[in-house]
Amino acid sequence: MTRAGAREHPSGPVTNRLRGHSFLPMSTRLPRMHSVPHPRGLAWLLPTMALLLGVSRGSAASLAFSGITQEGRARFTVASTPDHYYVLYRSWTPDFSTNWPVAIERGQPATTTLTENLGAGGPAGYYRVLEHPVSSPADTDSDGIDDLTEMADPIQRSPLNPSKRIEFRNGCARIPDRATFRELSYQGDQVAIDTQLKGLEFVKFQIQEANGDHPQLFFINTVTHRSHPAFMQAIGIRESGRPGDPNAATMRGVMVFRPLYSGPSGEPGYYTIEFEPNDQFPFHKIQRAIELIGANAPVVRNNLGYNPIGPAVSRTEKEKDLYDHSRVAIVREQDLFKSIGFLPLNLSEGFGRLRLMGPGDVPTARDVVLYRSLPNELSRVAGIITEVPQTPLSHVNLRAIQDNAPNAYIVNASSNALIAPLLGKNVFYKVAPDGFEIREASVDEVNAYFDSIRPQNPQFPGRDLSITGIRPLDEIQFTDARAFGAKVANLAAMRKPAFGFAEGVIPNGFGIPFHFYDEFMKFNGFYTVVSNLLEDPSFRNDPAVMEARLSDLRKAIRKAPMPAWMREALSELQEQFPPEESSIRCRSSTNNEDLSEFNGAGLYDSFTHHPDEGHLSKTIQQVYASLWNYRAFEERDFHRIDHFSAAMGVLVHPNFSGEKANGVAVTLDPLYQTQNNYYLNTQVGEDLVTNPDPNSIPEEILMPSKGGPVQVVRYSSLVPSGTMLLTLSQLNEMRSALTRILAQFRLLYAVPAGQPFAMEIEFKITGDNVFSIKQARPWLN
Repeated sequence: MTRAGAREHPSGPVTNRLRGHSFLPMSTRLPRMHSVPHPRGLAWLLPTMALLLGVSRGSAASLAFSGITQEGRARFTVASTPDHYYVLYRSWTPDFSTNWPVAIERGQPATTTLTENLGAGGPAGYYRVLEHPVSSPADTDSDGIDDLTEMADPIQRSPLNPSKRIEFRNGCARIPDRATFRELSYQGDQVAIDTQLKGLEFVKFQIQEANGDHPQLFFINTVTHRSHPAFMQAIGIRESGRPGDPNAATMRGVMVFRPLYSGPSGEPGYYTIEFEPNDQFPFHKIQRAIELIGANAPVVRNNLGYNPIGPAVSRTEKEKDLYDHSRVAIVREQDLFKSIGFLPLNLSEGFGRLRLMGPGDVPTARDVVLYRSLPNELSRVAGIITEVPQTPLSHVNLRAIQDNAPNAYIVNASSNALIAPLLGKNVFYKVAPDGFEIREASVDEVNAYFDSIRPQNPQFPGRDLSITGIRPLDEIQFTDARAFGAKVANLAAMRKPAFGFAEGVIPNGFGIPFHFYDEFMKFNGFYTVVSNLLEDPSFRNDPAVMEARLSDLRKAIRKAPMPAWMREALSELQEQFPPEESSIRCRSSTNNEDLSEFNGAGLYDSFTHHPDEGHLSKTIQQVYASLWNYRAFEERDFHRIDHFSAAMGVLVHPNFSGEKANGVAVTLDPLYQTQNNYYLNTQVGEDLVTNPDPNSIPEEILMPSKGGPVQVVRYSSLVPSGTMLLTLSQLNEMRSALTRILAQFRLLYAVPAGQPFAMEIEFKITGDNVFSIKQARPWLN
């Protein structure tokens, strides 16, 4: 009912075809993308409202539909003065027989904008605005306290929520922003019987008088009260109705923040509500709860959904038609993985210049890079943002981990309102589990940051040149990493009886020691060439010059002569691989990668030697040349690693050809942070998980480490939906292999029991359908 002295500003039904909703501004010309409602309904609405209010159509101020916000919320503009304030109502019928206040604002000079917190979804919506004088404020929620008094206390009170005022240590009536939600929320293991909430950030809430015209909403300080009964006792209220009774007047629920997922707004960060496990409230009560929470939680910004649990699932299915024609978004756990809008790949923070990278652009170590598609190669950078989803096991993220650089997938990042204005500027960038932070930074902040993270003294990686001959993997020990590199030593270790792998799981091959690389470089005088480069100021100060000179050096290494004794040794090695059987895979294995403290993923290159390519030295020299690519040089230079101490070994084994699948697995869940799960990424054929093709999305699986069925988070984009790439027997073999690898390498790296430790492997399913492991290295947390 309209209060005396209030004026009404009506609007008709509104429809936005792009979002499937209905909106029409009454006093402005309809944009082309909107459809016109039935003219009789429009003509009927205005006279009726004028008659109810006793206000002539000419004296009512104009309410204009201002459009849909980027998050999908309806926005209206009303002619206004600072002597008034304005309340926006929404109804699903033109007679406003059922309508709820959805927004309230103090008047501004000339015009005031009112924006809903929920989305403009569902059926046709009818809107009106009531104008109230500041000198005689109304009581919109009928709680006995006028609107302006409640607006002056915008967290503990709300003019759209008749709940009584309580101290913040117990809870509040309104959640205006993310900071307030954080203060109210709990995240941890102490969840009592609510085991589904373990590790999630959540705020409990309670609705009293849910069957009446003025339901009261309490947001509970869940740090103080982990249970509803404790909250009720603290503030002196009682539950009305039995648990599970759909007619109960008390609704006890929880609001969960899910930072990885995006809701209807498309922005990352989704809030879902659920009620007690035995509750099965009817649609009209769920709808009222959503509207009440939306009106009093501006933090949601059209990212609010209902997650039914227990018997509520079947109830929502029976009432599916009602939900389908409403703006209540039904969300289930299995659906959340499909709506990821933010992925915090590496939790860190740093400073640098924010750059939108285009094809051919070369980043520097002081750049925070924004890529619209994933780069296959990446030198050291200060931070990473991508507009396409990454996997935790891609070379891009492994680089971020080893460099401690913040890295996240952020949907539509280049047009994000927080990011786009900062392009080309120095920024502070932080990736956290529940979101990202980015702001402009000063030059002094940037310089101080890089001074603090770069080592002060030169580093000299160990290299043992005493082993002078090529050795079979079965004759190489784990401790020989100083002579062959960790990649060779780790693969050789997995062939030992202690791991218990059947023949064929771990490739049989050879290791070429650092001694060969060192002799090749000395034979051709390349150490002198490198020394001259390092003394050239233009090389040191201009990334383009550095990249060009390093390219020249790599060409020279590939074309240089090889000592006769070395060619002969490689000839003997090549004879171990009959050309009619397979090509030869030659893989980089340096003394500054695959280490327990330094990953080095993606820094160096591996190559395949085909039978028609002649002498094996051609491919070995390609591997040697990759020690001097731009990204590897930049990484060593940043860490002050002595370039002359860096050394390249080579792992040589039969090439995998015609494989059915390839993938990467980790003995923990680095992405969703679930417990006691292994994480698997798998893709069809030779489309590498570590360097994926554009628009290629690998299969994601969470595998219980102690047995049980796997959870398919996402199917591969290259096969029909629902098609798994690994068979049940291959999955069981994978689980057994990961468990053994974790246990044995914990012993080899001498990691004490109880200390965090994980391993990462790269694997193949060969053309003969054999599960094979091609690499293992410590996972850097």
